[in-house]
Amino acid sequence: MSRAEAAEPSAAQAAPERAAAGRTPSPLWTLGLLGNELSTTLRRWRTIALLGVLAAVPVLVGITVKIETSDGSSAGGGGGEGPAFIAQITNNGLFLVFTALAATLPFFLPMAVGVIAGDAIAGEANAGTLRYLLVAPAGRTRLLITKYATTLAFCVIATLVVATSALVVGALLFPLGELTTISGTRISFGEGLGRALLIALIVAASLIGVAALGLFVSTLTNSGIAAMATTVGLLITVQILDQIPQLHAIQPYIFSHYWLSFADLMRDPVYWDDLIRNLELQALYAAVFGAAAWARFTAKDITA
Repeated sequence: MSRAEAAEPSAAQAAPERAAAGRTPSPLWTLGLLGNELSTTLRRWRTIALLGVLAAVPVLVGITVKIETSDGSSAGGGGGEGPAFIAQITNNGLFLVFTALAATLPFFLPMAVGVIAGDAIAGEANAGTLRYLLVAPAGRTRLLITKYATTLAFCVIATLVVATSALVVGALLFPLGELTTISGTRISFGEGLGRALLIALIVAASLIGVAALGLFVSTLTNSGIAAMATTVGLLITVQILDQIPQLHAIQPYIFSHYWLSFADLMRDPVYWDDLIRNLELQALYAAVFGAAAWARFTAKDITA
């Protein structure tokens, strides 16, 4: 068999994609594609299980603190950042929101995002649906952007699930009212609730680098499980590297380094330096790995 004859099946399979690429989809069609992707992602049992685990974390933390305080023991130490918010939960249930976000951000939230991002392209390839998605007038670039937008939407949804669960549990188990900031000043409950929402959005934005990394890994393989495992493995490795003192020179460039800087939103006035560094770093990772994912996916052979 000649090379030309051997190439005929691939060319025939690729023809529908080339024909589809010649059609320009309308903006409404693009929004429909995004809505369909998001709906499909949220209906999967894996996604529901991930959101369930995230919602359970504030419940476990709240019940544990309640039991400890009922026994007359201390709920936590002093300080003001990250998990040290736990010391303030018994005084104001709103602090459970900050504690839950700090507890889930180092692993649970990025793991959930890594699973969704890792499965975005590789899962479609493994199921054999990727080529059919490209038969529609989507194009590889548009489909990749839609997958990334879906992952970013999941970042927001997952973060809000944690924050909402923590707020409900905090209101049920502990008193609510004025808050004392890390700086020692008092703010109203309404302002504290506004800062909690802003913190949740900052936490969601802190995950865009992980989302881009997972999407890039997803373009490298046709196995959804391999892509998810690789993304989670890289996440764990990065977290370990960020804790080794000898690597302090490179740690400011690790995407997880400034994750807990959201605690600075509970200062008065707010310290913006690390918050801005975090957002800049996430944007850099999104640009680098997003470009790498695009370069890989546009050259990917989906007919194999």
